[in-house]
Amino acid sequence: MSISHAPPGSSEPDISEISQPAVRSAPGLEPLVPTSSRRTRVPRWLRRTTGPLLLLALWQLLSSTGALTPDVLASPGRIAEVGRDLIADGSLPSAMGTSLQRVAAGLLLGTVVGTGLALVSGLFRIGEDLVDAPVQMLRTVPFVGLIPLFIIWFGIGEAPKVAIITLGVTFPLYLNVYAGIRGVDAQLIEAGESLGLSRWGLVRHVVLPGALPGAMTGLRYSLGIAWLALVFAEQVNADSGIGFLMVQARDFLRTDVIVVCLIVYAFLGLLADFVVRSLERLLLQWRPTFTGR
Repeated sequence: MSISHAPPGSSEPDISEISQPAVRSAPGLEPLVPTSSRRTRVPRWLRRTTGPLLLLALWQLLSSTGALTPDVLASPGRIAEVGRDLIADGSLPSAMGTSLQRVAAGLLLGTVVGTGLALVSGLFRIGEDLVDAPVQMLRTVPFVGLIPLFIIWFGIGEAPKVAIITLGVTFPLYLNVYAGIRGVDAQLIEAGESLGLSRWGLVRHVVLPGALPGAMTGLRYSLGIAWLALVFAEQVNADSGIGFLMVQARDFLRTDVIVVCLIVYAFLGLLADFVVRSLERLLLQWRPTFTGR
């Protein structure tokens, strides 16, 4: 289609006569490539592992030169050897299984309680009046300080350990789900009402999807606190679990076993966070976000 024509008798060329191939083949013109689509020379997985590998190399260097003595911190080689021994005799897999059961039970109960309270407080004003203030008061109390009370109430079995993890998980999930519900755009609510959605339809199709990103963030926070709570829980009258191995190692001044247990804690926490992030990418495909440059 012609864009414009030169007036009769004009020496200017007709713009429509300039073909598209001629523009593409003009010298000095190069196609623009967005910065985000340019591939880096170094793979991302390699860049992400560089920091830990450098730290491990520094650790080994300090141990080899004697700057770090074994009674202060064992060398990476010694820790790897102790880890193999603990796996071979079955003590580490058994402790991991016990700790995972405690975290799973506490996480499940905390998720149900925290999400339920957030739904009541976020969806209903009367629920907010009745629930939010007590929750805000309780979350300022360090859950570690409640360990003596839990021991008095529930004894020294599994119940106080699960209760500590449940309490640690509940509050981050409550805050993020509540903030996600109250952060839903009011115009979306009005649009849903104009389309004839019922109250339950608004909650199901507008409020809950809008609060889902906050809920996933809260779940990630809760997982981190769950492992932190497990460390405290398993050091109180525990006869099994990773924390029990750490207490035994402390009594015998075995820094190598303590570091192995800490590495296991970190690995399990990283694995749990990876699972949640994968679930987040799956459930939030409809919500494109900035992923960095």
